[in-house]
Amino acid sequence: MTDIVQKLWGFCHTLRHDGIDYGDYIEQITYLLFLKMADEKKDIVKLPEGCDWQSLKEKAGMELKEHYEDILRRLGKEQGVLGDIFAGAMSRFNNPVNLKKLISLIDEVEWTALDVDVKAQAYEGLLEKAASEGKKGAGQYFTPRILIQSIVKVMKPDPRVHKEFTICDPACGTGGFLVASYEWLMEITGGILSREDVEQIRKRTYYGTELVQRPRRLALMNLFLHGIEGNIELEDSIYAPPPSARYDVVLTNPPFGTKGANQAPERDDFMVRTSNKQLNFIQHVATILKHGGRAAVVVPDNCLFAEQANHVFKDLMEVCDVHTILRLPIGTFTPYSPGVKANVIFFTKGRPTENVWIYDARTNVPSITKKERPLTPEHFKEFEECYGDDPNVFSPKALDHREKVAQKTERFRKFHISGIKERDYNLDIFWLKDESLEDVDDLPEPTELASDAITHLEAAIDSLQEVLRILESNGMNNSG
Repeated sequence: MTDIVQKLWGFCHTLRHDGIDYGDYIEQITYLLFLKMADEKKDIVKLPEGCDWQSLKEKAGMELKEHYEDILRRLGKEQGVLGDIFAGAMSRFNNPVNLKKLISLIDEVEWTALDVDVKAQAYEGLLEKAASEGKKGAGQYFTPRILIQSIVKVMKPDPRVHKEFTICDPACGTGGFLVASYEWLMEITGGILSREDVEQIRKRTYYGTELVQRPRRLALMNLFLHGIEGNIELEDSIYAPPPSARYDVVLTNPPFGTKGANQAPERDDFMVRTSNKQLNFIQHVATILKHGGRAAVVVPDNCLFAEQANHVFKDLMEVCDVHTILRLPIGTFTPYSPGVKANVIFFTKGRPTENVWIYDARTNVPSITKKERPLTPEHFKEFEECYGDDPNVFSPKALDHREKVAQKTERFRKFHISGIKERDYNLDIFWLKDESLEDVDDLPEPTELASDAITHLEAAIDSLQEVLRILESNGMNNSG
């Protein structure tokens, strides 16, 4: 994959002379990769006649350029998912020689044989390259596949539970959680499903929302190449009107950081009015869960102690059982944001919180780096064992399992709701002694210390902005 990304990225430099910037280039690659992978999976993907990969390969010069433009136009007019994927798609190639070269590069690889989600990996690899060159807009990052797979493994999003079972990611990016959920299902079933289940799973199981068009295209493409007609809306989950749909499972990693216009959404279903994006996503997830539905949400550390976080978690714990928190290793999101500290919060709607189990996969764990210490499944193996086999975690057997495994590892600990209340619902809880702080020769990395400082500064800025927003709101009310 590294070699392929290097090749594709190297060609991007050539295309800059054709007036194609990296964002346009990545988008053109997604169109061409889709056509190539559709050609490899003819049994699953049916394209209109004359819109196939072979017809592109056979042409050259202006005839190729015009044919490619015609394919994008025709696919954009198709009904259903194909039309959604190619809606508004336009060729950015002025020089047909460059288009021919890119088609040849992509044709060298049998993409579907490499990895089921290889196209998203190529996309992310190119974004990483762009980010390393300081290109504007490449700061967004995606959830590492290893973390996604671990979350899916413990959540067990099995659509066969009942006929209306649905899975949603309200900040779906390239569709990583949705694709991994389907892959998990194929793994545990060996791909053997009843005809009735296939119809339901193919059309009425996987849902998502994405704010940005390019990742949405990728999410739709990824699902479509798996034979799934994904239902991915293009909108802002937390600023759009409250949706009526409710889901059995929600898996999501909302975007960290930026707050846009720093405005609190006008949502009657949000108990706490705040401009903090992550806190609003937590409230949104609580809304869209069915009674008895379960969620896993990735949030940065400052979300656990930011201004108004205590109010959000107090309300959440009254209507949901916030039963598990996973403290992620530092550097989990390398290379997009190497120093960020984050967690995964697991909760079930319909019963109040009694105990919060926290697994610390961070303290005394070396920071993740891209080459020397990459993220591996081993980082989450013990957590998965502690979480247990029952995704609902409430049966006597499941609770007994947690008590037993907690005796074997100091990383897994239970905190009763009474103690959480005493902390004013601050969930940034840790108990292990950080050995690096004791050894002057092994102090935390400067990037880690800087990231820590930034996290607390951002939390302080959040608080000040919230105060400013309230003052401005009161001023407007008084003047009226």
